[in-house]
Amino acid sequence: MWSMLYPIVIIVVSNIFYNICTKSAPGEANAFAVLTVTYLVAAAVSFATFLITSRGKNILTEFGKTNWATFVLGIVIVGLELGYILAYRNGWAMNTASVTANITLAVALIFVAMIFYKEKITVRQIAGIVLCGGGLVLINI
Repeated sequence: MWSMLYPIVIIVVSNIFYNICTKSAPGEANAFAVLTVTYLVAAAVSFATFLITSRGKNILTEFGKTNWATFVLGIVIVGLELGYILAYRNGWAMNTASVTANITLAVALIFVAMIFYKEKITVRQIAGIVLCGGGLVLINI
C-alpha cells in the first residue's frame, strides 16, 4: 500500500511548493534566467542523488541506459515550467491555473492512453470528462 501512496504524496507536496515558487518567481526577471537557475539547482541535486544511489555502479554505463525520452523530457519540462511562469505573470490565479491545467491534462491523457497505449475508455471516464468540463466552466467564470 505504501509503495502506491508515497509517490503520490511526493507529487502533491512537490506540486504545492512548485506552484508557490513558480508564482513567487520575480516578474522582472527573464523567465529563461529563472529556468536556468532552477535547472542548475535541479541538475546539481539530481547528480548528487545519482552518485549517492549508484555506489558500485559504472556511472557512464548508467548514463548510457537513457534513451530519446530522456532528452525530450528535458525539453518538455522547460515548456511546462515556462507555461506556469507565463500563466502566473499573465494574471492567472494559483487556484484556477493549476486546476485548469491539471483537469485539461487529465482529460487529454485519457485520449493519449487510448490512442497510443491501447487503454480502454470507460463510461465512468466519459462521465468524468463531462464533469471536468463543467467544473472548468464553473471555476473560470
